[in-house]
Amino acid sequence: MSDTIRRIRSFVRREGRFTPGQQQAWERLMPQFGIEFSDQPLDFERLFGRDAPVTLEIGSGNGETLVTLAAAHPENDYIGIEVHRPGVGRLLRRIEELELSNVRVICHDAVEVVERMVLDASLDAVLLYFPDPWHKKRHTNAVSAAPIRRAALLQTQGHWSLPSGNRLGGLCPPYG
Repeated sequence: MSDTIRRIRSFVRREGRFTPGQQQAWERLMPQFGIEFSDQPLDFERLFGRDAPVTLEIGSGNGETLVTLAAAHPENDYIGIEVHRPGVGRLLRRIEELELSNVRVICHDAVEVVERMVLDASLDAVLLYFPDPWHKKRHTNAVSAAPIRRAALLQTQGHWSLPSGNRLGGLCPPYG
């Protein structure tokens, strides 16, 4: 048996086609709206240039929910974490089309981002929609909420949204 421990990943990368439009959006807009992964905690006030409630969406996909919320609630700030580069490219295009200044995106593993970049009690809401593996065998290694169990990320009155398609009701136990 090996002495090395394999790190749990919160996703399986299934990179699809990166269209020319998504690639152009990535190249042009990541410097403005993207956040590079680092070991330094995020400073939301510096990042957005203001003090506002911050919502983190884990697995933002193409960003439909994120941009809808950001457009409807310009008084709040939003950060999406997504590993699927084509989805991030599409999200960046929507941010530009809707002229949103209250959205940022991180293209990296959510577990590492949450562990290293998000301070305890710094978020007002965490959104993680349908994270559990689907019932098909080939999806058993898909996104799971199990590694992301940091309820301490939320402020005292914070909101954790975790609907699940898993018939067992999700992999994250409730927090009190």
